[in-house]
Amino acid sequence: MNFDDQLRRYFGTDDLATIAPTTLETGIDRMRVDFGMEKDKGRRFALWTLMFMFGAAPDLDVAFDNEADRNTARDFMDMMDKAAGA
Repeated sequence: MNFDDQLRRYFGTDDLATIAPTTLETGIDRMRVDFGMEKDKGRRFALWTLMFMFGAAPDLDVAFDNEADRNTARDFMDMMDKAAGA
């Protein structure tokens, strides 16, 4: 999954600065639906990370069935915190 492609798919643009609030809300809703229907483990994780970056990811115990996937998500969250300087 390419980040810019996903932005275009869910928000109609790859320029974050141009996403209107209503478009953001609609795109996040579409991501949630796709996440719930996705069966591929890698694509599902990629959707979760995108939702996480928008502050809309489901809790880890809801999103992932097994501990290994939850730990991978925690690692991603830690990397994002470090990248943000937290």
